[in-house]
Amino acid sequence: MSNLTVPFELLSRTGNLNVGVVPDLPDSAREGLKKKDIAADHPTWCPGCGDFSVLALYFKLIEKRKIWHEKITTVAGIGCSSRFPYFVQAHGVHYIHGRALPFASGISLSRPDIHVFVFGGDGDAFSIGGNHFTHTARKNIRMTYVVMDNWVYGLTKKQTSPTSPLGFKSKTDAWGAIDQPINPMKQAIAAGATFVARTTHTNPKHLMAMMEAAMDHDGFSFIQCLSECVEFYEGAFDASNPRKGGEFKEVPEDHDASDEMAAYKLANEPFPGHFGIFYQDDRPTKNANEAKINSKISAKFAGLEPWQILQKNFDRMK
Repeated sequence: MSNLTVPFELLSRTGNLNVGVVPDLPDSAREGLKKKDIAADHPTWCPGCGDFSVLALYFKLIEKRKIWHEKITTVAGIGCSSRFPYFVQAHGVHYIHGRALPFASGISLSRPDIHVFVFGGDGDAFSIGGNHFTHTARKNIRMTYVVMDNWVYGLTKKQTSPTSPLGFKSKTDAWGAIDQPINPMKQAIAAGATFVARTTHTNPKHLMAMMEAAMDHDGFSFIQCLSECVEFYEGAFDASNPRKGGEFKEVPEDHDASDEMAAYKLANEPFPGHFGIFYQDDRPTKNANEAKINSKISAKFAGLEPWQILQKNFDRMK
């Protein structure tokens, strides 16, 4: 049951002001959301951007899994891909650069009834937000992080990103990139992520399968999604696209996703490598561990008023 809270001045002056309690509608009686119910502003990405595919499948996931409006939570940082919350008519935050994960962590830890989705790009995730990526992964906080990796800074018009390959010419490396790019898959596994997968925007069916598997995982789920920037790095991922003469190789059927070394081996393959779930581990989440601590501590103060709890703490300081 939920209390109906309406400002007094908005209520009818002639009607019954005693609104009382409004019963919750059981989930079984609720109609699932459609795209028209959750689509907000028209996406402002460049025509042909791979991010369109990810957004369309996010809508499809919400519809398929019957995620209710009040349980949809979309968090993003800064960048082209991070515009996601603007395009989803639900709870969402377009947070500061590189800090989407700590904000999402607070939501996840305080609201165990929802599954938080975080969207970002290669800069927000691996450059300014690289430290938060590492620590959110090692803490195994329950959420899904989809990184749309396009090997370039697109929002600021073509600068070298942490994943730009050697030799890539940009406004910051007119002579060609000379710094070794990071390997997001290897970094995620090493940091302690308990679900690590790889996909591409050009294979919607596979991308949808990875998002569903990530959502079902109890822990920190990371998906590297290759998303082409058609304006500033056209053709970057042609080698992984069969329609462009490339090859889309899925993770071998005999791959043991619980084998960390086997996952590293897959992640170390030259581009385009394989696509699918590289690594998955069943490790207690920070959510579960903190819930146990909170329950244990709360039991000590059961039945006490707030002032009495404060007094006990003050007494311990004497």
